[in-house]
Amino acid sequence: MVLGMRVLALSLVLGSICASNAASHSLKYFYTAVTAGVDFPEFTIVGLVDDEQFVHYDSNIRRMIPKTEWINKNERADYWDRESQKQTGPQQTFKANIGILMQRFNQTQGVHTFQWMFGCEWDDETGATGGFSQYGYDGEDFITYDLENQRCVALAQSGFSIAQKKNNDPARLEHWKYCLTQECVDGLKKYVSYGRSALERTVAPKVSLLQKDSPSPGLTCHVTGFYPRGFMVTWQRNGEDLHEDVELGETVPNGDGTFQTRSHLTVKPEDWKSQEYTCTVQHKSLEQDIVLSVNEENIKRNSDIKTLCFNPDDSSPPMGVIIGCVVGALILILAVIGVVIWKKRSSSYKTTNT
Repeated sequence: MVLGMRVLALSLVLGSICASNAASHSLKYFYTAVTAGVDFPEFTIVGLVDDEQFVHYDSNIRRMIPKTEWINKNERADYWDRESQKQTGPQQTFKANIGILMQRFNQTQGVHTFQWMFGCEWDDETGATGGFSQYGYDGEDFITYDLENQRCVALAQSGFSIAQKKNNDPARLEHWKYCLTQECVDGLKKYVSYGRSALERTVAPKVSLLQKDSPSPGLTCHVTGFYPRGFMVTWQRNGEDLHEDVELGETVPNGDGTFQTRSHLTVKPEDWKSQEYTCTVQHKSLEQDIVLSVNEENIKRNSDIKTLCFNPDDSSPPMGVIIGCVVGALILILAVIGVVIWKKRSSSYKTTNT
């Protein structure tokens, strides 16, 4: 799981399609601490199974709560009591860490974030597993844990001394390895058994074409309402795939458990009116690819499509936290009320072989 990886956009999407295979499952947690003084909890935990949020905790409610029916039905009250009590320590630690990092960066005020993402992946056909753990500060990579070599790696110069200190504690490094390769995987297997029917469902996407006039002219292929997360969107001109002037937007959740994304093609109206342009969408739920021809009849105005991060059945945005993916390449991307969210640009994490 990832908030970003060293891969090209096309490879990223192809990886998402592979990761959507029913045999491959992932468990991810995002811990986020925010400086006091903003209209947002100082500490938040979001847990995801196969990129679907299933638990939530924050320092305001001080309670771990279920976010899916399948976890709520399968865990009793004592489970939620234990999970809630376990967060008291991390909540205090993360609050202290923000203060320490502000001193390290000579910061005395402002809104700052400290984040930790960790999790694991499991292929229930091959048995292959993988784990990952990484820290970020103010939207930038900070320290990552190299599971293969069992050591911490600083991703910013300011993190060198911290990584070195952690590497001098072999017992802790061994404990992290156990947590990622044993405890996390055991938890993932249990959660998949709880929600397999929901996690392995497929929902077909709806595709629309939008015309954009500024700041750069072009067309947007808007894809929404699909599950699982993996997909591929491509543009063609006269039957040939286009790779230049194409920008793929982030994949974000709708309020109903499905996802949406968009792909933008920079092209002048006189070009798409005089030549044959198409947008093609591939998804696991489709027996045949969806192919939309670019013409006046198929193009809608931006106002006809609800904006990203909104529930298609509701005009209001979802709760303050928006998890968007990486997942696989990507993920899990928390954006709220002026808080700059960490989009990881690099990671040593390697997905399982699906």
